[in-house]
Amino acid sequence: MRNRMSASLPGENRWQFWIDRGGTFTDIVARRPDGQLIIHKLLSENPERYTDAHVQGIRDILGIPSDAPIPADRIEVVKMGTTVATNALLERKGDAVVLVITKGFRDALRIGYQNRPDIFALEIVLPEMLYERVIEVEERYSAQGEELTPVNLESVRQLLQDAHDAGIRSCAIAFMHGYRYPAHEKEVATIARSIGFTQVSVSHEVSPLMKLVSRGDTTIVDAYLSPILRRYVDQVASQLSGIVEATHESPLQASPIQLMFMQSNGGLTDARQFQGKESILSGPAGGIVGALQTIKIAGFDKIISFDMGGS
Repeated sequence: MRNRMSASLPGENRWQFWIDRGGTFTDIVARRPDGQLIIHKLLSENPERYTDAHVQGIRDILGIPSDAPIPADRIEVVKMGTTVATNALLERKGDAVVLVITKGFRDALRIGYQNRPDIFALEIVLPEMLYERVIEVEERYSAQGEELTPVNLESVRQLLQDAHDAGIRSCAIAFMHGYRYPAHEKEVATIARSIGFTQVSVSHEVSPLMKLVSRGDTTIVDAYLSPILRRYVDQVASQLSGIVEATHESPLQASPIQLMFMQSNGGLTDARQFQGKESILSGPAGGIVGALQTIKIAGFDKIISFDMGGS
């Protein structure tokens, strides 16, 4: 006769953690192996006590001292919503970005759509651009897919090398009609990666939609925030897997814990797939999803939800 332990379902004897990491507070709901829920709250920033609020919260709940590794075999999944990218965007603390765009359109994203929130304003204050440098590329496809101008590869390589030498490591590529005819974007992306850019966001992959301005804006946001998210995810994964020093790939591969993040659309994604463009509303989206589920359980069909951020 099989014993009860061998017949148990995967994850039955392991913890689950659901975490909302805000700018001021980090809230944790933990589900014990027996199904009991535990709620814990701590400051998101408290450098005198800990470096990571989410990890410290898990330590507090499991009773693990700060100098001991977290036993990954006791945790089934960690699901997180975070405002890390939101705050980085609002505070302009993303990584330096070089924008690579079709020649003649270097100012297209700055000009934008000429939206006027205050139509009678005498002084128009343009938003601050997220990129530091612009590279114009001699290339062009027609709207029907005819290659009008091939990529000037030598010029692009030299200009990208100059940006890399200046310390920029994040590259956003957006060409006219690139959403439908991506061959030129792929060529330039290959060059950027060969030079050593650690983040290369390409518009036909990030936002394969018409309209250069909106597609370019999304691509820049992805290039601006993805490096911060990658470092943040690596930091979380390395501590959950007990690795002190780790590369971008190794923490997630080494940890048996399933690590997931809330996206702006309200859905969860594996930490490996979490991108800057999908992270801006991670925290607020989690609040809305949680509020909706709560009123369903309570039997209500109408809701007013209020999200109070910190100072």
